[in-house]
Amino acid sequence: MRFDESFDVVVAGFGLAGGIAALNAARAGARTLLIEKSSVPGGLSICSYGAVRSAHDAAQAFAYLRATNDGRTPDDVLRVLAQGMCEIESYVRELGKINHAVIVTSVEENALREKRNDPFRRQIRGNYPLPGTGTFYHTTVLDVPGFDARKHYPWANGAPGGPKLFKIVHDHLLRQDVEIRLATPALRLIADPVSREIRGVRVSSNGVERNIEARRGVVLASGGFEGNADMKAQFLEGKPVLNAAAGMNNGDGIRMAQDLGAALWHMWHIHGAYGFRHSDPNYPYAIRLKRFPDWFPGEADKARLQMAWILLDQNAKRFMSEYHPYTQDTGVRPSNYYDPVTQRYPRNPAFLICDEAGRKMYPLGKATSNDEGIRYFWSEDNLKEVELGILKRANSLAELATLLGLDAVALEQSIARWNEMCARGADEDFARPSGSMTPIQTPPFYGAPVWATLSNTQGGPVHDAEQRIIDVYGHPILRLYSAGELGSSFGHLYLSGGNIAECFITGRIAGRNAAAL
Repeated sequence: MRFDESFDVVVAGFGLAGGIAALNAARAGARTLLIEKSSVPGGLSICSYGAVRSAHDAAQAFAYLRATNDGRTPDDVLRVLAQGMCEIESYVRELGKINHAVIVTSVEENALREKRNDPFRRQIRGNYPLPGTGTFYHTTVLDVPGFDARKHYPWANGAPGGPKLFKIVHDHLLRQDVEIRLATPALRLIADPVSREIRGVRVSSNGVERNIEARRGVVLASGGFEGNADMKAQFLEGKPVLNAAAGMNNGDGIRMAQDLGAALWHMWHIHGAYGFRHSDPNYPYAIRLKRFPDWFPGEADKARLQMAWILLDQNAKRFMSEYHPYTQDTGVRPSNYYDPVTQRYPRNPAFLICDEAGRKMYPLGKATSNDEGIRYFWSEDNLKEVELGILKRANSLAELATLLGLDAVALEQSIARWNEMCARGADEDFARPSGSMTPIQTPPFYGAPVWATLSNTQGGPVHDAEQRIIDVYGHPILRLYSAGELGSSFGHLYLSGGNIAECFITGRIAGRNAAAL
């Protein structure tokens, strides 16, 4: 209990959740320290599309969240999240004034995309036809005058919207004079040995460990366990599940909370799809396939963007619709299937197959990272990836089967079946939207193994409606709060843009409550 220095509030993790928590703690009058394990700020947040899920009506938003969480998250926690989504647009607009950011809703953004003939559209409702779905929309930072993401955040390689949203929060923290320390991981929480009341945090900086007092409270906003292979092996059904980004997210906050008796929830729930492995074994991340616009169940006829590929399992058989309503969320789930007869995961890896026409359509992959010294750009024509060996090229399907280690006859039969269904205009096997179907018939042919890939985990310590971390007996651990993806409220089906909204909503609550003690 001897401390090297003292603050009122210490926030661990400098993504959007940690940034918002620190900002609100400082605005409430607390001397605030924001620490980040990585040498660069932004966490996983800066890689996102930056679409903040918003809502018009709190009761409808709650009804939807309740249905999609299927009883796995308490009602009071969901009500707070629903109410926060109704307030988030005005909050983001207010924050955006600091650098004259142009803020738009998804209705306005879609109109602009339509003028540019951009097929990507924001979903102006929830992802599924459940009660309350119509109340939702997105709030997005369209532009920050004078801001160049490559100049200001050269390490951030993701979607264009994330850096713009992060920039407005970062600027507020600098103006608020929050002390920010990068390359400073939190190691352990320091608690009273009798009451378990939080007193501070043990950190490492330049190889030296220090005890920092938190006179009022600690907020853990350190993300999930995307980068922790052992935790993924223990908590996730399938294996391996590769990581698309956030290698620094090793479950540190989860373990620190567990050390003081925290209960856990949603540890199985991940947000992800499927992706390539780079041929360079030193490249640390999987590379997700092209992001497709989401489509609404019951409206598959509106999904018109052609998907160049199909997926085959290790028996060269197709096993899923490659285009789920929200592929980047649930597309990972079919890969988790375990076959007890063969004692293997026959869909992980699966195999992407396309032809020359598909190769020319668009980049098949999109790399994501937020690390110094790591940045990969997928080529526009996919030929660089052929040269690197990520994609295999062959003049015939039989030759491609040999390169991929698949049965040639089975592969040829699967492609023939697919082409027949394309000619009839309907996926009779897995109901993929007909507008996304395209035949695979023009040589040369291309293939690659693709693996279960997660964008982020949702699990972590249980929290209540006040963002207090709860122990295994249902009691709050005194002076300890969580924010953002660390113990997310999403426990069954995800809502696109939901984690970003959660960063703002729970960050505000945690920061204010810690500062008020």
